[in-house]
Amino acid sequence: MSGRGQFVADMKPPGLREVAFVRSQVPHGRIRGVAVPADVEPGSVWTGTDLAPIAEPLTATSTLKGFRAAPLPHLAVEKVRYVGEPIAMAIAGTRAEAEDLAARITVDIEPLPAAVDFTGALAQDAPLVHDDWPDNVYATTSGDVGDVDAVARDAAVTVTREYTMNRQAVVPLETRGVMAQHDRTSGQLVVHSSTQTPHMIRDMIAILLGIEARQVRVIAPDMGGGFGTKCSVYPEEIALAAVAMRLPHPIRWVEDRWEAMVSSTQARDHHYRITAHAAADGTLLGVEADILVNAGAYSVHPWTATMDATMSAAMIPGPYRLGNYRFRTRSVATNKTPLGPYRGVARPGACLAIERTVDELAHALGIEPYEMRIRNMVRPDDMPYTSVAKKVYDSGDYPEAVRRVAALIGHDAWRKQQQDVSDGARHRIGIGYGSFTEQTAHGCIEWASRGLAITIGTEGARLEMDSSGGLTLSVGIKSHGQGAETTLGQVVSEVFDVDPALVTVVHGDTALTPRGDGTFASRSMVMAGGATHGAAQQLAGKVLRIGGVLLGEDPEKLQLMDGAVVGRTGSVTYRELAKEFLFTPDHVPGVEAGLEVSYYYRPDTQTGAFTYATHAAVVSVDLDTGAVALLDYAVVEDCGTVVNPLIVDGQITGGIAQGIGTALLEELVYDADGQPKSTSFLDYLLPGATEVPMIKIGHLQTPSPHTVFGVKGAGEGGAIAPPAAIANAVTDALRAFGAEANETPMTPVRIWTALQDAQASPVRGAAMTGTDR
Repeated sequence: MSGRGQFVADMKPPGLREVAFVRSQVPHGRIRGVAVPADVEPGSVWTGTDLAPIAEPLTATSTLKGFRAAPLPHLAVEKVRYVGEPIAMAIAGTRAEAEDLAARITVDIEPLPAAVDFTGALAQDAPLVHDDWPDNVYATTSGDVGDVDAVARDAAVTVTREYTMNRQAVVPLETRGVMAQHDRTSGQLVVHSSTQTPHMIRDMIAILLGIEARQVRVIAPDMGGGFGTKCSVYPEEIALAAVAMRLPHPIRWVEDRWEAMVSSTQARDHHYRITAHAAADGTLLGVEADILVNAGAYSVHPWTATMDATMSAAMIPGPYRLGNYRFRTRSVATNKTPLGPYRGVARPGACLAIERTVDELAHALGIEPYEMRIRNMVRPDDMPYTSVAKKVYDSGDYPEAVRRVAALIGHDAWRKQQQDVSDGARHRIGIGYGSFTEQTAHGCIEWASRGLAITIGTEGARLEMDSSGGLTLSVGIKSHGQGAETTLGQVVSEVFDVDPALVTVVHGDTALTPRGDGTFASRSMVMAGGATHGAAQQLAGKVLRIGGVLLGEDPEKLQLMDGAVVGRTGSVTYRELAKEFLFTPDHVPGVEAGLEVSYYYRPDTQTGAFTYATHAAVVSVDLDTGAVALLDYAVVEDCGTVVNPLIVDGQITGGIAQGIGTALLEELVYDADGQPKSTSFLDYLLPGATEVPMIKIGHLQTPSPHTVFGVKGAGEGGAIAPPAAIANAVTDALRAFGAEANETPMTPVRIWTALQDAQASPVRGAAMTGTDR
């Protein structure tokens, strides 16, 4: 499908005109000129030169030492730095006419050499993505905790491996879209955008256009998925907003699938070199990590180009008791589309790197891999546990998740079946595990530690009881398929004892909701749920006081039951109570007016509430073709108190499906010159029903001591561990041949090539990317 889904079907205001962008077809080049046809209607074509005086460029800043900012132009002026970068916008009555007009705009670009991959971008003579930089590195971070060199000398075994997680598209079913209109009657700029962060978009439009935020209203309509790609601020949002201020009619742009593949933020593109040291009994002594992230041509707001690198470094220690850790990260600028958030944000790569390495340590020591994990994990009586990366793990039983998932997958039965396979069989079975901790609902201190110029850690909710006793909840987050309307309605229903279906939840409109930071980082239920609970408690207290007056009883002894305030001698329904209070407030003396409260919530923890899980995969590998088939898959997770089991299971299942895509199928391929080669579903393969097996899900529930109800985030966990679990299973299947799976996606050609290289090498394991000692 084209990707122009719900956004196209939304209301079409009178006079609406459509936008098409002229985008760069070269990865790196100098713009020598943009020629606009002489016969075009005034205001129908806008270039970077036109836009520059009315909209400041978007600059993501960071407090990290040595960080290099890269202002992101809304329309390129002097240079283009990736295929898909917008250069000009054409406006016409229909999208087809706008595209025809765009095709008549001539852009003269002098091609320049492109920096594409890590080797090319970091070379001494690499072409510079940004001319005023000395090299192509946004920032370098490092840390050295404990004494890695000492434990390396004492280790019984040391393993070094290199891992690559290739670049992916985020691919929400519905692409991005923006519609902007300046209402001259009210003086308000109204922007509809398929965004996960409507208040952030409003704030940045106001700042970059030099107007007051009260003059901007952002509406995020019902939309089909986001997964992180819709929580950054984009050039198209600012460009349409700026131009709409100067036109007498609304304008709209809806991204087509080619644009989505080249201009929406992309993800992953990591390389790891991991060295791990262990004692003879399997104790993990120390880890060294060198992390490279290909962040693309620009740093996106607000996350910056260092988001993945800093998260990877923090998550490499995983759920393990690790006292000695050394790391270095480099966020590299290249002539690729900018990197942005995608479900899991760097954790899938970090999990792949440490979990594959744990398996190699276990193999070198002759320990069953799942037992190796149990021996080294943070124990329940260690909680709260401060990791070597200074993250505070709040609660959980990490070893129990491993034990339970091993039982759920039927580990012993699969091991026996694996051992019963004859030497001549052309399919081999493998079992693999992947464990992780997931930082959810990060607080202000956490975001500041990563260098973000803005800190995120508060969420608001407004709850109103109307004159009929109905309840309307307004929240600043944006639900785009997670079921937040249901779970937040449940919180209100829990306090007021009403059917959740009777609670209206409003979100996605800056004019109707309290200010919020948006939906990302598995934060919605913790943050918005906490704010909702606070608002509900405050309003409930007032309702009880009103009920006390109407019933002539002590409010402290009243209860909210089945849609009414219930006392010892009688009851009053919410409908009766609200009507009496709002229509005849003189009947309720001593209670301040209004049945509406606002509440802003910040959890006690500042490094986050830590979800965790262990995934287990069983695969069959075809030795003749390299094809991998998933035979079984199980996960045991702990997201604290489960508010809605069906939604949690749905989140896990959907995340695992995306993780399978990362592990086996999805890759954005660029050629050596920086041209993207996978820009449609003809050459970018997504998982379908036949690639996703039946998934067994088990739950532990250890409430967080820092959040309302003890909830933790559940949105991203499903996507984190599949690459690690599947890579370990594939390597387990190929162990006898000396081949390993250390690069995603694990395509048949990569597996087959690893097998051939291993068998051709005089030293078994030539396909490995490191050595054991």
